[in-house]
Amino acid sequence: MKMLADETRLRIVWTLLHGEHSVGAIAAHIGAQPAAVSQHLAKLRLAHVVRIRREGNRMIYAVDDAHVRHLVEEALFHSHHVADQLPDHVTGASTPATRKPA
Repeated sequence: MKMLADETRLRIVWTLLHGEHSVGAIAAHIGAQPAAVSQHLAKLRLAHVVRIRREGNRMIYAVDDAHVRHLVEEALFHSHHVADQLPDHVTGASTPATRKPA
């Protein structure tokens, strides 16, 4: 979770949720320098958040597994619900911010 607390790393992982990419493609997508993206990817790889494969002389990155995908998607969807004060999907219960006082 600590690896995903950094905005740049979270944006990198969000990009990888939509498919495999090279460092250059990720950097272009998130508007960062390739060297900085490469450093973040190294940390994410050590934490088993992303995996790498070689394609010729290029390294292609992807989200490590379905658990990472689910964790990131749920965290981002939850923050969206909290920010927009949307009801819970499962129970339909309101968030504390939208509940009317008794």
